[in-house]
Amino acid sequence: MFALGMIETLALAALAVAVGQGLRRWVPVLARYDLPAPVLGGLLVAVMVGLLRRDGQDLVRFDTTLQAPLMIAFFTTIGFGASLRLLRVGGVQVAWFLAIATVAALLQNLLGASLALAMGLPPLLGVLAGSVTLAGGPATGLAFAPLFEQAGVNGATGVAVTAAMSGIVMGGLLGGPVAGRIIARRRLYSTTARALPAAEPASPEQATDTAAPLQRAVILILLAMWLGGYLARGFTALGITLPAYIGAMLAAAVLRNLGDRQPLLHVPTQAMQDLGAVALSLFIAMALMTLKLWELVDLALPLLALLLAQALLLALLCQWVFRLMGRDFDAAVMAGGFYGFMMGTTANAVANMQALTDRYGPAPRAFLVVPLVGAFFIDFVNALLITAFLNLLG
Repeated sequence: MFALGMIETLALAALAVAVGQGLRRWVPVLARYDLPAPVLGGLLVAVMVGLLRRDGQDLVRFDTTLQAPLMIAFFTTIGFGASLRLLRVGGVQVAWFLAIATVAALLQNLLGASLALAMGLPPLLGVLAGSVTLAGGPATGLAFAPLFEQAGVNGATGVAVTAAMSGIVMGGLLGGPVAGRIIARRRLYSTTARALPAAEPASPEQATDTAAPLQRAVILILLAMWLGGYLARGFTALGITLPAYIGAMLAAAVLRNLGDRQPLLHVPTQAMQDLGAVALSLFIAMALMTLKLWELVDLALPLLALLLAQALLLALLCQWVFRLMGRDFDAAVMAGGFYGFMMGTTANAVANMQALTDRYGPAPRAFLVVPLVGAFFIDFVNALLITAFLNLLG
């Protein structure tokens, strides 16, 4: 057996990310549907490892010691994005849209659990193919997969990746047409004039061009992870099943909102996002490299049925989004974005809305509300929902 140490495994994960980026350039359709580079590269390594198996034995072994810290670091950066000040910027519309997304995530899990039970499968498998991987995306799916394995869902990691990837493709394919049909049928149009792009003033981080923001971001991330460790142990002592990152995510949210008022804890947003992107890429690639693809064969048809049902549910919910968000052009564009991030990722949401506005005209309210909910606030709510289902059904 060929064993890779901790650093070698991390280096291979980084190489897998680079290969995934190359695939997105060489095969444009992969980028068009926003398939993440770490997922593509990690899956490629997993396929190669599977082909190297002999007599049911793996010939390559990885040291994934750094996988959990990378995952926690990424979700910690998400926690630092949960600013109450941002929530107030969008006002009632952001809160209302978050409420709609929360109900939709709950319905995804109820539908998935019910269908899985009807097919003679563990109800938690349906939850895994629900808000865990659709509203949550690949990162949330991979983070929760070990807990679903412990709760009796065999091959949970493979199911999570398959459902998340399929959701990204379906979210990119169907979100735009669903919203476009609403616009066409109701003859909606943009009431906002197109504006010429204006140069944005440079932020203090850009102006100084030093390592200070990056250093501050690293310090804050490590501090939140440290404090989050105590919170996680407290939850465990209470008998509550939570993924490892929840404590750090909550600690980060508290620090972020303190930092909005206290300069000493000011969060350098861009540096935080950059570090989060790096941690996420390495975590996903590392998690997928150890994926056992052969465990998915027996679940192919049930998983397809679950995903098609989820796609239909969201198509119906888009009509609800349109009505509740104002019945105007911006509300229709929001419906397209809603389908994108509830079935895939925030990148899907933005891509769907961009395609719609390129054709029909600007929708500034949609571009304010949807990214705030899809990129930050829904992750908090979704984690709580998933945790509740794990404790109820596990």
